[in-house]
Amino acid sequence: MSKNIIIMGVSGCGKSTICELLSTKLSATFYDGDDFHPSANVEKMSQGIPLTDSDRQPWLEHLAKTIADTPASTVTACSALKKSYRDLLRQAGNITFVYLHGSKETLLNRLTERSNNTDHFMPSCLLDSQLATLEEPTTEPDAITVSIEDSPTQIITNILSQL
Repeated sequence: MSKNIIIMGVSGCGKSTICELLSTKLSATFYDGDDFHPSANVEKMSQGIPLTDSDRQPWLEHLAKTIADTPASTVTACSALKKSYRDLLRQAGNITFVYLHGSKETLLNRLTERSNNTDHFMPSCLLDSQLATLEEPTTEPDAITVSIEDSPTQIITNILSQL
């Protein structure tokens, strides 16, 4: 049976970077949840408008179906901010969530640096909205929490030691 890992957290926590490294380490298929957003969602976020649950629903359903239809193990970057979103993603089967946790200051610094160096559609002004929406998965049995304060290599080591 394939194993599916979803690296989750707010924008700026390093989901895509960690997913890419972990998928290589595990020889798993890598999916970046951002690539599955419909253009209307990207446009809203680009304008600094937070997504609603109804905006996220079809995106999460499509992502869960893609994971479920993949015959190999997957490592997916997806914010999965609310328990209800994670419950929907759990329908893909055999999911472990890895919550990348960091301080607001660290996250804001990373978002500011990213906005200066890339054309990522998610502006730093949405961090407060994401933090307000976030329901940390600390009591969910299929979720582990890893600090983002370490280097990417150490974060991978920390994840692997808890899987």
